[in-house]
Amino acid sequence: MVSRKFTVLLALTLLASCGGVTYDRTVVRGAGPDELLKLRAGPGLGFRVVLGLPDGTVLNSRDCVTEIGQLWCRVSLADAPRITGYVSADYIDVP
Repeated sequence: MVSRKFTVLLALTLLASCGGVTYDRTVVRGAGPDELLKLRAGPGLGFRVVLGLPDGTVLNSRDCVTEIGQLWCRVSLADAPRITGYVSADYIDVP
């Protein structure tokens, strides 16, 4: 019974944490001056890299999912909305 309560609590916590990054506009932050955030075809490190995004890139955030303990958000480029993919939520922020 304790395990089931823990699972429900964990699921609610993850949903609440995703709420902070589901704004319409987000910005890439923390990739570093000489690094790029990888926009991936799916939510996880095993998916192919679509594009590299430098800090300051403006994105449209859609929804977030958790994959192996990591929160991934589905995004599109603000300047090119047809380019979509997933990025780690650790590297996007509300402008």
